Amino acid sequence: MLTAFARAFRTPDLRKKLLFTLAIIVVYRVGTHIPIPGVDYKNVQFCMDQAKANTGLFGLVNMFSGGALLQITIFALGIMPYITASIILQLLTVVIPRLEALKKEGQAGTAKITQYTRYLTVALAILQGTGLVATARSGALFSGCQLAGQIVPDQSIFTTITMVVTMTAGTAVVMWLGELITDRGIGNGMSILMFISIAATFPSALWAIKTQGSLADGWIEFGTVILVGLVMVGLVVFVEQAQRRIPVQYAKRMIGRRSYGGTSTYIPLKVNQAGVIPVIFASSLLYIPALIAQFSKSDSGWKTWITQNLTKGDHPIYISLYFLLIVFFAFFYVAISFNPEEVADNMKKYGGFIPGIRAGRPTAEYLSYVLNRITWPGSLYLGLIALVPTMALVGFGASQNFPFGGTSILIIVGVGLETVKQIESQLQQRNYEGFLR
Repeated sequence: MLTAFARAFRTPDLRKKLLFTLAIIVVYRVGTHIPIPGVDYKNVQFCMDQAKANTGLFGLVNMFSGGALLQITIFALGIMPYITASIILQLLTVVIPRLEALKKEGQAGTAKITQYTRYLTVALAILQGTGLVATARSGALFSGCQLAGQIVPDQSIFTTITMVVTMTAGTAVVMWLGELITDRGIGNGMSILMFISIAATFPSALWAIKTQGSLADGWIEFGTVILVGLVMVGLVVFVEQAQRRIPVQYAKRMIGRRSYGGTSTYIPLKVNQAGVIPVIFASSLLYIPALIAQFSKSDSGWKTWITQNLTKGDHPIYISLYFLLIVFFAFFYVAISFNPEEVADNMKKYGGFIPGIRAGRPTAEYLSYVLNRITWPGSLYLGLIALVPTMALVGFGASQNFPFGGTSILIIVGVGLETVKQIESQLQQRNYEGFLR
């Protein structure tokens, strides 16, 4: 594998792409440490040290921004607005006929949907930036810190607008950097930036576990976490690569004097067809009640119940709801992203059929049956992986965003596999051996 990387750097065009990607990553990481105007950076650092920022309500978003959210930097929102916009457009494609028609138009339609995604990203960045500034001004960003109300000393309208515009422009720059990586670098730009954001929080999170440990000066806990992480990586790689291959046979057709078709292929149905989307959906949905309770000034019973049951990651009610929501969203996302009837119609149009299954409606029913069967183990796998941070929270006193937790490890392994496959395919095009000999 190291030899293949060395060959990649010896290939001029690949070396240029890799160095360009690394340069964009450096620019992105520098931007995550530049504070926006109007923020008292010393008070922010004091509150982060006192409150242990990773355990807060905004821990998930902070992880996706590489720790920039709670530091209130120019890249504080990171790529979360773009991810949210992409998911919304993907869901609306199933509902709105105009978007569905654009999706079927090929490259031109995809470019139009990408443009809509950019507009929606800017709108969401304005909305989320305004919410973050309001949260910082009220002192709710670091609840329990005595200097939380002094993070934004000047609370004038001009300062607030400047902060929101700066964060929105930072989000636009991040989106541009991701598209540059996609066009001129290696891999999918947004996925690479997400990978870097999550990986950047690993060293501090691991060292915090070591410093908080009591066995052999914390080295026992540190080694156990590393071992658990390696086991999880192996498990995630195994399941992410697992797929059910449904054989498809195309009938031979004579057009003039030429023969077409007569080939055999397969439809790959992944066990984890939904990816990491159900975990993100479930986490976001569970954050909404806690966020409402945090900003509510009443002392009613519903606020007390939410505070006691839905804000602690190790509470049984929280664990149960989290697991059930992941399973539900896994089935929901697979249902809207894979249309068995459309696949069956396309196969019938080009003379394809599944051996033993009649073309048309029986094929759609068979695909739906197989998809439901393999989604069950996929959804249960996602739920169990996502509960690892909770078990770590109980066992080691780790933060709620455990470094080898569900969302982070799924994204890192998925992006890593995708990027390695792209480098390998480009190496094989130049008659080199791949990573897997």
